[in-house]
Amino acid sequence: MLDERKKRVLQAIIEEYIKTAEPVSSNAIMNCEGLECSSATIRNEMAELEKLGLLEKPHTSAGRVPSAKGYRFYVDELLEDDKMTLEEIKYVSDKLETKVNELEDIIEITSSTISEITHYTTVSIGPSSDIQKIENIKFVLLSSRMMMAIILTDSGLVKETIIKFDEDITENQVQTLSYMFNNKLKGEPITKIDKPLEKYLIEEMRYSVNLIKPIIEQMKKVVEEEKIHLEGANKLFELPEFNSLEVAKNFVNILDEKELMADMLNTGFAKDINVYIGEENEKEELKDFSIVTFKHRIGNKDLGTIGIIGPKRMNYAKVISVMKYISKKLNEKQEDDE
Repeated sequence: MLDERKKRVLQAIIEEYIKTAEPVSSNAIMNCEGLECSSATIRNEMAELEKLGLLEKPHTSAGRVPSAKGYRFYVDELLEDDKMTLEEIKYVSDKLETKVNELEDIIEITSSTISEITHYTTVSIGPSSDIQKIENIKFVLLSSRMMMAIILTDSGLVKETIIKFDEDITENQVQTLSYMFNNKLKGEPITKIDKPLEKYLIEEMRYSVNLIKPIIEQMKKVVEEEKIHLEGANKLFELPEFNSLEVAKNFVNILDEKELMADMLNTGFAKDINVYIGEENEKEELKDFSIVTFKHRIGNKDLGTIGIIGPKRMNYAKVISVMKYISKKLNEKQEDDE
């Protein structure tokens, strides 16, 4: 357990390092609030914090930098809300006033807003299929052998897909299909779109397997597809950490691997906001980064997950404060709309 002075020294060093990306000396933090003590005393405290594994000393500098363990202590014990500026508050309010028709729009607007204010890269994904229920299925005939399927879930998510057939289909058949699919699936989990349903519909409707099979296959495919939205991918390359070829290469690889990003966002959630620092990330490719994940909710409705990717020197206070504020504003907006 750290005493108050060590906590203040650690907090001051981390916050100075977040701002400057330069190793922090005792002189640099002497005048910080709560540190009315000599440079020699601060140096002694820094040496103690280094022994505890909370600070590290780069070979080429007399200053110290936070370790992953130091960042973890800071996030868990020392983090204070970062006051948003009036300009940032206005920007968020204006963005969230945008009229949206689909759940994806809300997720993308929230993701881009967080990226713009924090200057980090954001990755977002819609709510898990496992918890969504089908509200309505609509089929629209586009041509004699092509149909659009539109699936609406109780969370407001809309999935659309085009289905092509090897034989002609009529408007009457489309209407019958719409009735049968809704009759069987309305109120059911979206994952119910599977092979047993195919067998049921073929038996009930006496339609050709060539008609039912492609509908099930294409609907199942679009339901299982995880739409990943990326914002501010170029922002991190402006940071000094990305002067390292290895770090930059790892980041490019992360952006290229959709499955890796989906896994990152779907990692277990103990809380609505979770912070993973460096090697706490399960994937080797993420060891140079910190990830903050935000379970995006309005009331009890799950709207998906947003992840913020940054260096371990991330401004955690700013990121978390922005997330909390946006969450609060979205819930207020929902209450106003009801």
